[in-house]
Amino acid sequence: MFTDDDVQGAFDIFITEARELLQQIEDGLLELEGDPGNAETVNAIFRGAHTLKGSSGLFGLDHLVRFTHVVETVLDMVRAGQLDVTPGLVSALLPCADHLSGQVEAIAGGRLLPDPAEEEQAAGLLAALEPFLGGAHVGPEEVAAPDVAAPTEEVANWRLCLRFGPDCLRNGMDPLSFVRYLGSLGTVERVVTMTDALPEAAEMDPETCYLTFEVDLSSTVDKGEIEGVFEFVRDDSEITIVPAETDVDRFINRIRAMPQSDRLGDILLRSGAVTQQELDRALQVQRGRPGGADASLSLVGDILVDQGIVPRQVVDAALRKQRKGGETRSPDAQTIRVDAGRLDKLIDLVGELVIAQAAASASAAAAASAGFVGMSETSGEVMRLVEQVRHSALSLRMVPIGSTLRRFERVVRDIGASLGKEVNLVITGGDAEMDKALVERISDPLMHLVRNSLDHGVELPAERQRRGKPAHGTLQLNAYHDAGSIVLEVSDDGGGLDRERILAKAVERGLIEPETVLTDQEVFDLIFEPGFSTAAAVSDLSGRGVGMDVVKRNVQALRGSVEIESTFGAGTTLRIRLPLTLAIIDGFLVGVGGSSFVVPLDRVTECVELAVEASHRDCINLRGEVLPLIRLRPLFGIDDEPPRRQSVVVVEESGQRAGLVVDALLGQFQTVIKPLGPLFTGLTWISGATMLGDGGIALIVDVGPLVAGHVERTPVAAR
Repeated sequence: MFTDDDVQGAFDIFITEARELLQQIEDGLLELEGDPGNAETVNAIFRGAHTLKGSSGLFGLDHLVRFTHVVETVLDMVRAGQLDVTPGLVSALLPCADHLSGQVEAIAGGRLLPDPAEEEQAAGLLAALEPFLGGAHVGPEEVAAPDVAAPTEEVANWRLCLRFGPDCLRNGMDPLSFVRYLGSLGTVERVVTMTDALPEAAEMDPETCYLTFEVDLSSTVDKGEIEGVFEFVRDDSEITIVPAETDVDRFINRIRAMPQSDRLGDILLRSGAVTQQELDRALQVQRGRPGGADASLSLVGDILVDQGIVPRQVVDAALRKQRKGGETRSPDAQTIRVDAGRLDKLIDLVGELVIAQAAASASAAAAASAGFVGMSETSGEVMRLVEQVRHSALSLRMVPIGSTLRRFERVVRDIGASLGKEVNLVITGGDAEMDKALVERISDPLMHLVRNSLDHGVELPAERQRRGKPAHGTLQLNAYHDAGSIVLEVSDDGGGLDRERILAKAVERGLIEPETVLTDQEVFDLIFEPGFSTAAAVSDLSGRGVGMDVVKRNVQALRGSVEIESTFGAGTTLRIRLPLTLAIIDGFLVGVGGSSFVVPLDRVTECVELAVEASHRDCINLRGEVLPLIRLRPLFGIDDEPPRRQSVVVVEESGQRAGLVVDALLGQFQTVIKPLGPLFTGLTWISGATMLGDGGIALIVDVGPLVAGHVERTPVAAR
């Protein structure tokens, strides 16, 4: 979109942060609807809108600035106590957030201006906000300053020295736009333009910036937000923000009132005298000086003073506070944004490292058998380190599922309102982590299950009251870890599944014979058949029989499973079980003839020896349980004769257990999953392949379809 790489990079950051801000605004509005008096949430939403407006203005996106400014004005009235939070206000603001999201996505796609339809939509949304404005003027000059300063919201006075880089004009940045924007953060008391670097007229380059600005600003915002205004020109400019002389005592008093701390940087940060970026730069300078990290404790403060970032009196007060602190040091928690493609590359390399380590282990074992014991010990140490690297690399791609689950707050709100149902959403286990790739791919199946529960599960308020239930229904989204997997549950307290109705529909469609005897779980599984629906009428949400089969197919494609628990009249729980990651798993390696197979370890419950007299049976008695057997040899067309002694690997999937008959148990195996090519897409019971240490290939068994398919193939009378 931009020819200059620096501008394009800054623009990409703007798009990423705009998406995050809009998601935060939507989440905050939904939270505010349930807790209208939460001032912290109001402030967070306001700051999000204010930041979005400011960033948009830096890139000349005037339509976003104008629209966001009106939204910001409404939020400022809420913040000031002039406007109450009501469901009507939230219903008017949520579509505004949707409109802004659409505009940001259009801008990301290269369309910088709205089309006539979008302009008409924006006008309609702003008209819907007019009743809440109460005649308030919403011109740009009326923008309020956000209250993200100290908890007392006191006005602080700052002096800014802005020496813009000589190429800022060439990079598309107008220095005066930054100076003008400071007026939206507070009151610009004074601006002095310094021309000491201005050459003679004949030597001037019209595209080079020679000017420096000194600005006095009074504002309630903190130093970090002021610094953020210059984020896109920070690299090639000298931006200094220091407290005015009249405010030095204010910062000293703040430091004196703080609890004890042994870290000078923490003290200065909490006082608001410096920002994290300023402190990081000072620490970098410190590391480059003699003594480095071991230098005097006051060195960082000296650097900050030398750079004109903070007055000497403030640093001295912080040093006195530091000396009174204890000796215990705790590392700062910091985050860094990393491109997902780089993480994927790292995971791929770790996978190759795991394969190479397996080959090295095989070589070490051969050397040990020849008497070279030292090599085996070294290989064991490498194996331990590779295991640690593997876990560390995979953890980088793990994200909490909570942010994905919270997005359904809006879905439940809107769909419940359209159906005339009152539904409360309860989210638990949001801190459970899973692979980001899985999070992105599970959103659509979860969306269908949520919509299905709202449409088919939760009853209308009158019907719920007739059944003795509260008028408000409850939909619960829950996540938790279980045996190396992550489990996602969608539960409702609605009418539950009607077993007899499902059976009648299945008989009508010819899926089962009328006299077939099925368990409750087998009956409930019928709803995953393609085209199956018991809905009496087709609606915008469901009733066409399209969706549940797709949900199951998509979950199985992620090596997961779907389970159903339901009590008629009391509610239904749909449970999705997924692996924590799609890249590397712990597997159990088995041998059948000359072939090797990997069974996901989280599906294995135990291993037993197959008795000789049971070698031709279809099931065995496992401590009183009839365990059906699945023989991998005929299943995969392995023609050689089985050995006299065979083993059974007991696996479990969705509450169903079966035994895999194999020739040899080869032990636990770190499995790097390699996808199969399009030629092998028809392999129902294989989810991928992996490379062994000796260079051979092992197929990864997909336990879910294998066990389910075996149950379907087994006659009911035999069970």
